[in-house]
Amino acid sequence: MSTHPRHELDEIIHAPVRLSIMAALAAAEKADFRFLRDTIEVSDSLLSKHILTLEEAGYVRVDKTFVGKRARTWLSLTDRGRAAFKNYMDVLHRITEGTPLA
Repeated sequence: MSTHPRHELDEIIHAPVRLSIMAALAAAEKADFRFLRDTIEVSDSLLSKHILTLEEAGYVRVDKTFVGKRARTWLSLTDRGRAAFKNYMDVLHRITEGTPLA
């Protein structure tokens, strides 16, 4: 007996804001916090909260640097994060293309 592919969706990625973060970071080598915030249209605090969840899962790397006296936060997917996002997208494709019967 096979199970529906939705059971394979990664719950860490599945939240809409985290999915948006992962998708944006998958398209780039790295992204600035402010750019990501503006791109996915969320507040600083909401973005920070979801980044922390992704960082704790080992999906996102956070690098803080200084440009002059101003702090800058760069975000990127880890290898684990890229693999998890690819798998998540593969599962979505299986769901949307229909599940073959056994």
